[in-house]
Parts: sequence; structure tokens; C-alpha cells
Amino acid sequence: MKITAKQITTTAVLLAICIVFQFFKNLSVFITGPIVNACILLAVVSCGPVCGVILSVITPITAFLITGAPVMKMFPVIMPLIMCGNAILALVFWAFDRKKQNNVFFIVGGVVGAAAKALFMGLTISLGVLGTATLPEKMAPMLPKLQSTYSVIQLATALIGLVYAFIIWIPLKKAFYSTEPAKQ
Repeated sequence: MKITAKQITTTAVLLAICIVFQFFKNLSVFITGPIVNACILLAVVSCGPVCGVILSVITPITAFLITGAPVMKMFPVIMPLIMCGNAILALVFWAFDRKKQNNVFFIVGGVVGAAAKALFMGLTISLGVLGTATLPEKMAPMLPKLQSTYSVIQLATALIGLVYAFIIWIPLKKAFYSTEPAKQ
């Protein structure tokens, strides 16, 4: 598959938006998470699944570089699992929304993708990595919160991101799929 300059540019703009909002991650995951998920969905619907997966892989790296994420420092295996969870969101969404013109498939694909992402991350990170890990004594009380961050909160932020992406995509799809030449 050949990636066009328009796809590269659009994906770069979406990545820039993600990076700007990742500076607010320490304030609340409900600020950064929905924006990153919305950008992944917008990359898929505007540029295709490859660009969505590229964004899915890059955003956890930029988040780690910006915030330092102590949990990821302790358990480096979490980063590729987050990448996989994001890619699952992108690919499941794409599988439902290939036509790019049907709002029902957009919403259903986003909901199913969000659920698949949360389920994957809940099983692999919350129950797998964190559920079997021996945490330092001072971090042990934080375990339930960490586990919900990588499961239930992932579902919530992906669903909020779906709402954002849907609202943004309504006017944008006319620009992306217009068959008429632009008037000058």
C-alpha cells in the first residue's frame, strides 16, 4: 500500500495534536486519553488503517517521553501492550467503517473497537502484568487504581474519544471525500 503525502501530513497533524495534549496527562487521563483515541480513529477514517496503526504505536512512546510514566519504567512490557491495544481499536474500527459514509458503522465500529481495546488491555496489563507483579510496598495500595486505569478507564476514554471523533468527522468528511474541485 502506498501512503500519500496527504495521508502523511494528516497523520503528522494528528500526532502533533496528541503530543500537545499529552503534556496534560498528569492532570487527568480524561483529558489526554479521549484526544489520543479520537486522533487514532480520525487517522483511520481519513487516512486508512495503516496510518491509524502508526499513530497507535507512536503515541505511547511520546507519552512515555513526555510524562516519564513510572509504571512503564517498572514494567516496560506495558508499552507494547498499550500499542497493541491502540492498534486493536484502530483495526476493529476500520473493519466496521470501511465505507466511510455510514454513521451507524462509524459508531458501532468505535464502540466494538473500544470494548476490544479495553478487554485486551484489561486481560494483558491489569490482570496479566499488574495482577501477577510484586509491587514495592509503597505502591501496593495503588494497584487497584492502576488496574482500573488499564481496563475500565481505557473503555471510558476510548468511548469519549469516539464521541469527539464523530463530532469532528461530520464536517471533515465533506472535505476528505468531496468529488467536486475546489472553487477559487
